[in-house]
Amino acid sequence: MSPGHPETDSYLLANATVAAELVAGLAVPSTGTDRLALCDIRVAAGKIDAIAPAAGVHDGAGQVIDMQCGLVLPRFVDVHTHIDKGQIFPRTPQANGTHDGARATVGADRDKNWTTADVRRRMDFVLRCAFSHGTGTIRTHIDSIGKQTDISWPLFDEMRAEWRGRIALQPVSLFPVDFAVDDEAQFKSIVATVVRYGGVLGGLTFMGNPPDAKLDLALQRVFHAAAAYGLDLDFHTDESASPHARSLERIAATALATKFKGRVTAGHCCSLALQCDADRARVIERVGEARMTIVSLPMCNMYLQDRASGRTPRWRGVAPLHELDAAGVPVMVASDNTRDPFYAYGDLDMLEVFREATRILHFDHASRPWLRMLGPAPAALLPFEGAGTIAVGRSADLVLVGARSINELLSRPWSDRIVLVAGKAIERDLPNYAELDGLVS
Repeated sequence: MSPGHPETDSYLLANATVAAELVAGLAVPSTGTDRLALCDIRVAAGKIDAIAPAAGVHDGAGQVIDMQCGLVLPRFVDVHTHIDKGQIFPRTPQANGTHDGARATVGADRDKNWTTADVRRRMDFVLRCAFSHGTGTIRTHIDSIGKQTDISWPLFDEMRAEWRGRIALQPVSLFPVDFAVDDEAQFKSIVATVVRYGGVLGGLTFMGNPPDAKLDLALQRVFHAAAAYGLDLDFHTDESASPHARSLERIAATALATKFKGRVTAGHCCSLALQCDADRARVIERVGEARMTIVSLPMCNMYLQDRASGRTPRWRGVAPLHELDAAGVPVMVASDNTRDPFYAYGDLDMLEVFREATRILHFDHASRPWLRMLGPAPAALLPFEGAGTIAVGRSADLVLVGARSINELLSRPWSDRIVLVAGKAIERDLPNYAELDGLVS
Protein backbone atom coordinates (compact mmCIF):
# COMPACT_ATOMS: atom_id res chain seq x y z
CA MET A 1 0.00 0.00 0.00
CA SER A 2 1.28 3.44 -0.93
CA PRO A 3 1.55 6.09 1.82
CA GLY A 4 -0.57 9.23 1.58
CA HIS A 5 0.48 12.27 -0.46
CA PRO A 6 1.69 15.43 1.26
CA GLU A 7 -0.76 18.32 0.91
CA THR A 8 1.82 21.05 1.58
CA ASP A 9 5.63 21.27 1.82
CA SER A 10 5.51 20.98 5.66
CA TYR A 11 4.34 17.77 7.33
CA LEU A 12 5.43 14.74 9.34
CA LEU A 13 6.34 11.34 7.89
CA ALA A 14 5.47 9.21 10.91
CA ASN A 15 6.53 5.61 11.54
CA ALA A 16 8.94 5.66 8.63
CA THR A 17 11.66 3.07 8.06
CA VAL A 18 15.08 4.30 6.93
CA ALA A 19 18.32 2.47 6.14
CA ALA A 20 21.34 3.68 8.11
CA GLU A 21 23.48 3.55 4.93
CA LEU A 22 21.29 6.18 3.29
CA VAL A 23 21.03 8.69 6.14
CA ALA A 24 23.84 11.05 7.15
CA GLY A 25 24.43 11.20 10.91
CA LEU A 26 21.46 9.00 11.83
CA ALA A 27 20.92 9.29 15.58
CA VAL A 28 18.14 6.69 15.70
CA PRO A 29 19.37 3.16 16.55
CA SER A 30 19.21 0.71 13.66
CA THR A 31 18.71 -3.03 13.95
CA GLY A 32 19.14 -6.23 11.95
CA THR A 33 21.48 -7.09 9.11
CA ASP A 34 19.77 -4.47 6.93
CA ARG A 35 20.43 -1.80 9.60
CA LEU A 36 16.93 -0.34 9.45
CA ALA A 37 15.55 2.22 11.90
CA LEU A 38 11.97 3.29 12.63
CA CYS A 39 11.67 7.05 12.90
CA ASP A 40 9.62 10.19 12.35
CA ILE A 41 10.82 12.61 9.70
CA ARG A 42 9.65 16.22 9.89
CA VAL A 43 9.60 18.21 6.66
CA ALA A 44 9.37 21.99 6.94
CA ALA A 45 9.31 24.35 3.95
CA GLY A 46 10.54 21.59 1.68
CA LYS A 47 13.55 20.63 3.82
CA ILE A 48 14.15 17.84 6.31
CA ASP A 49 13.79 19.57 9.64
CA ALA A 50 14.26 16.64 12.03
CA ILE A 51 14.71 12.87 12.17
CA ALA A 52 13.76 11.34 15.52
CA PRO A 53 12.70 7.96 16.95
CA ALA A 54 9.12 7.12 16.04
CA ALA A 55 6.85 8.59 18.74
CA GLY A 56 3.66 6.76 17.85
CA VAL A 57 1.30 9.66 18.77
CA HIS A 58 1.47 13.04 17.03
CA ASP A 59 -1.25 15.31 18.39
CA GLY A 60 -1.09 18.84 16.99
CA ALA A 61 1.66 17.97 14.52
CA GLY A 62 -0.14 19.34 11.45
CA GLN A 63 -0.47 16.93 8.53
CA VAL A 64 0.76 13.50 9.59
CA ILE A 65 1.44 10.89 6.93
CA ASP A 66 1.57 7.49 8.56
CA MET A 67 4.18 5.49 6.65
CA GLN A 68 3.11 2.30 8.44
CA CYS A 69 6.79 1.28 8.59
CA GLY A 70 7.25 1.90 4.87
CA LEU A 71 10.70 2.83 3.59
CA VAL A 72 11.86 6.38 2.93
CA LEU A 73 14.73 6.49 0.43
CA PRO A 74 16.74 9.39 -1.01
CA ARG A 75 16.15 10.22 -4.64
CA PHE A 76 18.43 7.97 -6.66
CA VAL A 77 21.80 8.66 -8.29
CA ASP A 78 22.47 6.97 -11.67
CA VAL A 79 26.17 7.31 -12.43
CA HIS A 80 26.51 5.64 -15.86
CA THR A 81 23.88 6.25 -18.54
CA HIS A 82 23.65 7.09 -22.26
CA ILE A 83 20.71 9.45 -22.62
CA ASP A 84 21.78 10.41 -26.15
CA LYS A 85 21.37 6.80 -27.36
CA GLY A 86 18.12 6.01 -25.54
CA GLN A 87 14.99 4.80 -27.35
CA ILE A 88 16.49 4.15 -30.80
CA PHE A 89 15.90 0.37 -30.65
CA PRO A 90 12.41 0.49 -32.26
CA ARG A 91 13.77 2.12 -35.43
CA THR A 92 17.20 0.46 -35.47
CA PRO A 93 17.14 -2.94 -33.77
CA GLN A 94 20.29 -4.97 -34.12
CA ALA A 95 20.08 -8.46 -35.53
CA ASN A 96 21.99 -10.61 -33.06
CA GLY A 97 22.25 -8.90 -29.64
CA THR A 98 26.05 -8.89 -29.58
CA HIS A 99 28.39 -6.09 -28.60
CA ASP A 100 29.89 -5.87 -32.09
CA GLY A 101 26.42 -5.77 -33.57
CA ALA A 102 25.40 -3.00 -31.20
CA ARG A 103 28.40 -0.82 -32.06
CA ALA A 104 27.78 -1.16 -35.79
CA THR A 105 24.04 -0.56 -35.49
CA VAL A 106 24.38 2.49 -33.24
CA GLY A 107 27.06 3.95 -35.52
CA ALA A 108 24.79 3.64 -38.55
CA ASP A 109 21.83 5.14 -36.71
CA ARG A 110 23.96 8.00 -35.36
CA ASP A 111 25.27 8.90 -38.81
CA LYS A 112 21.79 8.86 -40.33
CA ASN A 113 19.43 10.16 -37.66
CA TRP A 114 21.07 12.00 -34.76
CA THR A 115 20.03 15.55 -35.50
CA THR A 116 19.51 18.10 -32.74
CA ALA A 117 15.74 17.58 -32.90
CA ASP A 118 16.04 13.79 -32.78
CA VAL A 119 18.44 13.71 -29.83
CA ARG A 120 16.42 16.32 -27.94
CA ARG A 121 13.18 14.33 -28.16
CA ARG A 122 14.84 11.15 -26.99
CA MET A 123 16.82 12.83 -24.19
CA ASP A 124 13.66 14.49 -22.88
CA PHE A 125 11.78 11.18 -23.00
CA VAL A 126 14.36 9.23 -21.00
CA LEU A 127 14.81 12.05 -18.47
CA ARG A 128 11.05 12.10 -17.85
CA CYS A 129 11.22 8.35 -17.23
CA ALA A 130 14.09 8.71 -14.74
CA PHE A 131 12.39 11.63 -12.97
CA SER A 132 9.14 9.73 -12.61
CA HIS A 133 10.94 6.72 -11.12
CA GLY A 134 12.70 8.87 -8.51
CA THR A 135 16.16 9.63 -9.89
CA GLY A 136 17.54 13.04 -8.98
CA THR A 137 21.11 12.90 -10.32
CA ILE A 138 22.52 11.44 -13.55
CA ARG A 139 25.95 11.15 -15.14
CA THR A 140 25.59 10.50 -18.86
CA HIS A 141 28.14 9.55 -21.50
CA ILE A 142 27.78 11.47 -24.77
CA ASP A 143 29.01 10.09 -28.08
CA SER A 144 31.80 12.49 -29.09
CA ILE A 145 32.73 11.35 -32.56
CA GLY A 146 32.98 13.53 -35.66
CA LYS A 147 30.11 15.94 -36.22
CA GLN A 148 28.12 14.49 -33.34
CA THR A 149 30.22 16.35 -30.77
CA ASP A 150 29.01 19.71 -32.08
CA ILE A 151 25.40 18.49 -32.13
CA SER A 152 25.03 16.70 -28.81
CA TRP A 153 27.11 18.79 -26.39
CA PRO A 154 25.38 22.17 -26.92
CA LEU A 155 22.06 20.34 -26.81
CA PHE A 156 23.02 18.63 -23.57
CA ASP A 157 23.85 22.03 -22.10
CA GLU A 158 20.35 23.24 -22.98
CA MET A 159 18.76 20.13 -21.47
CA ARG A 160 20.84 20.51 -18.31
CA ALA A 161 19.48 24.04 -17.87
CA GLU A 162 15.89 22.96 -18.61
CA TRP A 163 16.07 20.14 -16.06
CA ARG A 164 17.85 22.09 -13.31
CA GLY A 165 15.90 21.68 -10.07
CA ARG A 166 14.47 18.34 -11.20
CA ILE A 167 17.50 16.25 -12.23
CA ALA A 168 21.14 17.33 -11.86
CA LEU A 169 23.11 16.25 -14.95
CA GLN A 170 26.82 15.69 -15.55
CA PRO A 171 28.23 14.90 -19.04
CA VAL A 172 31.10 12.57 -19.98
CA SER A 173 32.73 12.36 -23.41
CA LEU A 174 32.73 8.98 -25.14
CA PHE A 175 35.24 8.31 -27.93
CA PRO A 176 37.84 5.63 -28.72
CA VAL A 177 40.98 6.55 -26.77
CA ASP A 178 43.09 5.82 -29.83
CA PHE A 179 41.92 9.23 -31.12
CA ALA A 180 44.58 10.63 -28.77
CA VAL A 181 47.18 8.97 -31.03
CA ASP A 182 45.54 8.66 -34.45
CA ASP A 183 43.53 11.90 -34.60
CA GLU A 184 45.12 14.47 -32.32
CA ALA A 185 43.10 17.36 -33.76
CA GLN A 186 39.81 15.64 -32.97
CA PHE A 187 41.10 14.63 -29.53
CA LYS A 188 42.05 18.23 -28.68
CA SER A 189 38.64 19.39 -29.89
CA ILE A 190 36.91 16.87 -27.62
CA VAL A 191 38.98 17.97 -24.63
CA ALA A 192 38.11 21.60 -25.34
CA THR A 193 34.43 20.68 -25.54
CA VAL A 194 34.54 18.86 -22.20
CA VAL A 195 36.22 21.86 -20.60
CA ARG A 196 33.73 24.31 -22.13
CA TYR A 197 30.72 22.42 -20.81
CA GLY A 198 32.13 21.43 -17.43
CA GLY A 199 32.20 17.70 -18.08
CA VAL A 200 34.27 14.61 -17.40
CA LEU A 201 36.84 13.31 -19.90
CA GLY A 202 35.91 9.75 -20.81
CA GLY A 203 36.90 7.29 -23.49
CA LEU A 204 36.55 3.74 -24.75
CA THR A 205 39.62 1.52 -24.42
CA PHE A 206 40.55 -1.11 -26.97
CA MET A 207 37.96 -3.89 -26.96
CA GLY A 208 39.30 -7.38 -26.36
CA ASN A 209 42.83 -6.64 -27.51
CA PRO A 210 45.96 -7.16 -25.43
CA PRO A 211 47.55 -3.95 -24.14
CA ASP A 212 50.27 -2.50 -26.34
CA ALA A 213 52.42 0.60 -26.71
CA LYS A 214 49.66 2.44 -28.56
CA LEU A 215 47.21 1.98 -25.69
CA ASP A 216 49.79 3.17 -23.18
CA LEU A 217 50.55 6.26 -25.26
CA ALA A 218 46.85 7.03 -25.70
CA LEU A 219 46.22 6.70 -21.97
CA GLN A 220 49.18 8.93 -21.17
CA ARG A 221 47.82 11.65 -23.43
CA VAL A 222 44.32 11.34 -21.98
CA PHE A 223 45.63 11.55 -18.41
CA HIS A 224 47.89 14.48 -19.23
CA ALA A 225 45.00 16.37 -20.84
CA ALA A 226 42.78 15.70 -17.82
CA ALA A 227 45.49 16.86 -15.44
CA ALA A 228 46.14 20.02 -17.46
CA TYR A 229 42.50 21.10 -17.27
CA GLY A 230 41.55 19.68 -13.86
CA LEU A 231 39.16 17.07 -15.31
CA ASP A 232 38.04 13.77 -13.82
CA LEU A 233 38.20 10.61 -15.96
CA ASP A 234 35.61 7.94 -16.73
CA PHE A 235 36.51 5.03 -19.05
CA HIS A 236 34.54 2.26 -20.73
CA THR A 237 36.88 -0.61 -19.92
CA ASP A 238 37.31 -4.27 -20.94
CA GLU A 239 33.67 -4.79 -21.88
CA SER A 240 34.26 -8.24 -23.34
CA ALA A 241 34.90 -11.87 -22.53
CA SER A 242 38.38 -11.76 -24.01
CA PRO A 243 41.17 -13.05 -21.74
CA HIS A 244 43.44 -10.53 -23.48
CA ALA A 245 41.44 -7.47 -22.43
CA ARG A 246 43.64 -5.87 -19.77
CA SER A 247 42.99 -2.16 -20.18
CA LEU A 248 41.95 -1.79 -16.54
CA GLU A 249 45.43 -2.61 -15.28
CA ARG A 250 46.99 -0.19 -17.77
CA ILE A 251 44.64 2.60 -16.67
CA ALA A 252 45.61 2.01 -13.04
CA ALA A 253 49.29 1.93 -13.95
CA THR A 254 48.97 5.21 -15.86
CA ALA A 255 47.13 6.87 -12.98
CA LEU A 256 49.96 5.87 -10.65
CA ALA A 257 52.75 6.79 -13.05
CA THR A 258 51.31 10.25 -13.73
CA LYS A 259 50.41 10.82 -10.05
CA PHE A 260 46.95 11.83 -11.25
CA LYS A 261 45.01 13.79 -8.61
CA GLY A 262 41.51 13.62 -10.07
CA ARG A 263 38.91 10.88 -9.80
CA VAL A 264 39.26 7.90 -12.14
CA THR A 265 36.24 5.72 -12.87
CA ALA A 266 36.16 2.54 -14.95
CA GLY A 267 32.87 1.13 -16.16
CA HIS A 268 32.05 -2.48 -17.11
CA CYS A 269 35.38 -4.29 -16.43
CA CYS A 270 33.72 -7.56 -17.45
CA SER A 271 36.94 -9.36 -18.40
CA LEU A 272 38.32 -9.00 -14.87
CA ALA A 273 35.92 -11.70 -13.70
CA LEU A 274 37.44 -14.20 -16.15
CA GLN A 275 41.09 -13.75 -15.20
CA CYS A 276 42.85 -16.31 -13.04
CA ASP A 277 42.79 -15.65 -9.29
CA ALA A 278 46.39 -14.41 -9.15
CA ASP A 279 45.99 -11.99 -12.07
CA ARG A 280 42.66 -10.70 -10.78
CA ALA A 281 44.08 -10.10 -7.31
CA ARG A 282 47.05 -8.23 -8.79
CA VAL A 283 44.83 -5.99 -10.92
CA ILE A 284 42.50 -5.26 -8.02
CA GLU A 285 45.47 -4.27 -5.88
CA ARG A 286 46.68 -1.84 -8.56
CA VAL A 287 43.17 -0.41 -8.93
CA GLY A 288 43.06 0.17 -5.19
CA GLU A 289 46.46 1.85 -5.21
CA ALA A 290 45.27 4.16 -7.97
CA ARG A 291 42.16 5.10 -5.94
CA MET A 292 39.87 4.14 -8.80
CA THR A 293 36.13 3.50 -8.75
CA ILE A 294 34.47 0.61 -10.59
CA VAL A 295 30.93 0.76 -12.00
CA SER A 296 29.21 -2.45 -13.06
CA LEU A 297 26.28 -2.33 -15.50
CA PRO A 298 24.63 -5.65 -14.70
CA MET A 299 21.54 -5.58 -16.88
CA CYS A 300 23.29 -4.39 -20.04
CA ASN A 301 26.22 -6.75 -19.64
CA MET A 302 23.99 -9.74 -18.92
CA TYR A 303 22.26 -8.87 -22.20
CA LEU A 304 25.42 -8.51 -24.31
CA GLN A 305 28.11 -10.75 -22.86
CA ASP A 306 28.60 -14.40 -23.86
CA ARG A 307 25.80 -14.24 -26.41
CA ALA A 308 25.84 -16.65 -29.33
CA SER A 309 22.98 -17.89 -31.47
CA GLY A 310 21.57 -21.22 -30.29
CA ARG A 311 23.88 -21.34 -27.23
CA THR A 312 22.98 -20.69 -23.61
CA PRO A 313 25.33 -18.12 -21.98
CA ARG A 314 27.84 -19.55 -19.52
CA TRP A 315 28.62 -16.47 -17.43
CA ARG A 316 26.97 -13.32 -16.13
CA GLY A 317 29.20 -10.72 -17.73
CA VAL A 318 29.64 -8.58 -14.62
CA ALA A 319 32.71 -7.27 -12.79
CA PRO A 320 33.83 -9.05 -9.57
CA LEU A 321 32.35 -6.44 -7.22
CA HIS A 322 32.61 -8.56 -4.06
CA GLU A 323 36.37 -8.94 -4.45
CA LEU A 324 36.82 -5.28 -5.37
CA ASP A 325 34.71 -4.12 -2.43
CA ALA A 326 36.58 -6.39 -0.02
CA ALA A 327 39.82 -4.77 -1.22
CA GLY A 328 38.47 -1.30 -0.42
CA VAL A 329 37.76 -0.26 -4.01
CA PRO A 330 34.56 1.85 -4.30
CA VAL A 331 32.03 -0.06 -6.40
CA MET A 332 28.54 0.69 -7.67
CA VAL A 333 25.95 -0.27 -10.27
CA ALA A 334 24.06 1.88 -12.77
CA SER A 335 21.52 1.72 -15.61
CA ASP A 336 23.74 2.07 -18.69
CA ASN A 337 21.72 1.94 -21.93
CA THR A 338 17.94 2.04 -22.36
CA ARG A 339 16.08 0.63 -25.36
CA ASP A 340 18.96 0.85 -27.79
CA PRO A 341 21.07 -1.82 -29.53
CA PHE A 342 23.37 -2.17 -26.51
CA TYR A 343 20.41 -2.99 -24.24
CA ALA A 344 16.97 -3.40 -25.74
CA TYR A 345 15.09 -2.80 -22.47
CA GLY A 346 15.23 -0.64 -19.35
CA ASP A 347 13.62 2.61 -18.23
CA LEU A 348 16.30 4.44 -16.19
CA ASP A 349 14.76 3.12 -12.98
CA MET A 350 17.53 2.75 -10.39
CA LEU A 351 15.28 0.73 -8.12
CA GLU A 352 14.94 -1.83 -10.92
CA VAL A 353 18.70 -1.72 -11.47
CA PHE A 354 19.47 -2.41 -7.83
CA ARG A 355 16.80 -5.11 -7.61
CA GLU A 356 18.23 -6.95 -10.60
CA ALA A 357 21.82 -6.33 -9.50
CA THR A 358 21.02 -8.02 -6.18
CA ARG A 359 20.02 -11.17 -8.06
CA ILE A 360 22.80 -11.05 -10.66
CA LEU A 361 25.67 -10.11 -8.33
CA HIS A 362 24.42 -11.82 -5.15
CA PHE A 363 24.21 -8.72 -2.98
CA ASP A 364 21.81 -10.59 -0.70
CA HIS A 365 22.90 -12.81 2.22
CA ALA A 366 25.80 -10.43 2.85
CA SER A 367 26.63 -7.85 5.48
CA ARG A 368 28.16 -5.31 3.07
CA PRO A 369 26.19 -2.02 2.74
CA TRP A 370 25.26 -2.57 -0.91
CA LEU A 371 22.19 -0.34 -0.55
CA ARG A 372 24.56 2.65 -0.69
CA MET A 373 24.61 2.11 -4.45
CA LEU A 374 21.20 3.78 -4.71
CA GLY A 375 22.63 7.13 -3.67
CA PRO A 376 25.59 7.82 -1.38
CA ALA A 377 28.16 5.66 -3.23
CA PRO A 378 27.70 7.14 -6.73
CA ALA A 379 27.08 10.62 -5.34
CA ALA A 380 30.66 10.63 -4.02
CA LEU A 381 31.85 10.84 -7.65
CA LEU A 382 29.75 13.86 -8.51
CA PRO A 383 29.91 17.59 -7.76
CA PHE A 384 26.32 17.89 -6.48
CA GLU A 385 26.36 18.44 -2.73
CA GLY A 386 23.76 16.49 -0.79
CA ALA A 387 22.74 14.21 -3.67
CA GLY A 388 21.62 10.68 -2.84
CA THR A 389 21.59 11.06 0.95
CA ILE A 390 18.92 11.83 3.53
CA ALA A 391 20.10 14.43 6.04
CA VAL A 392 18.67 17.05 8.36
CA GLY A 393 18.86 20.47 6.74
CA ARG A 394 18.83 19.15 3.17
CA SER A 395 16.05 19.31 0.63
CA ALA A 396 13.36 16.69 1.15
CA ASP A 397 14.14 14.85 -2.09
CA LEU A 398 12.74 11.46 -1.20
CA VAL A 399 11.15 8.29 -2.54
CA LEU A 400 8.39 6.75 -0.40
CA VAL A 401 7.47 3.09 -0.82
CA GLY A 402 5.21 0.72 1.06
CA ALA A 403 7.97 -1.87 1.53
CA ARG A 404 8.85 -2.38 5.21
CA SER A 405 12.07 -4.29 4.64
CA ILE A 406 14.77 -4.68 2.02
CA ASN A 407 13.33 -8.06 1.05
CA GLU A 408 9.95 -6.46 0.38
CA LEU A 409 11.64 -3.58 -1.47
CA LEU A 410 13.34 -6.01 -3.87
CA SER A 411 10.40 -8.34 -4.38
CA ARG A 412 8.20 -6.11 -6.55
CA PRO A 413 8.55 -2.99 -8.72
CA TRP A 414 6.71 -0.60 -6.34
CA SER A 415 5.13 1.22 -9.25
CA ASP A 416 2.99 3.15 -6.77
CA ARG A 417 6.02 4.81 -5.14
CA ILE A 418 5.75 8.51 -4.26
CA VAL A 419 8.54 10.84 -5.35
CA LEU A 420 9.13 14.07 -3.43
CA VAL A 421 11.14 17.01 -4.77
CA ALA A 422 11.73 19.76 -2.19
CA GLY A 423 9.06 18.10 -0.11
CA LYS A 424 6.35 18.15 -2.78
CA ALA A 425 4.99 15.08 -4.56
CA ILE A 426 5.56 15.09 -8.31
CA GLU A 427 3.13 13.86 -10.93
CA ARG A 428 4.45 10.41 -11.86
CA ASP A 429 3.03 10.09 -15.36
CA LEU A 430 5.52 8.03 -17.39
CA PRO A 431 5.75 9.24 -20.99
CA ASN A 432 3.83 7.18 -23.52
CA TYR A 433 5.95 5.29 -26.04
CA ALA A 434 3.59 6.59 -28.75
CA GLU A 435 5.39 9.94 -28.39
CA LEU A 436 8.35 8.36 -30.15
CA ASP A 437 6.41 7.00 -33.12
CA GLY A 438 7.48 9.89 -35.34
CA LEU A 439 11.14 8.99 -34.82
CA VAL A 440 10.75 5.51 -36.25
CA SER A 441 11.49 5.41 -39.96
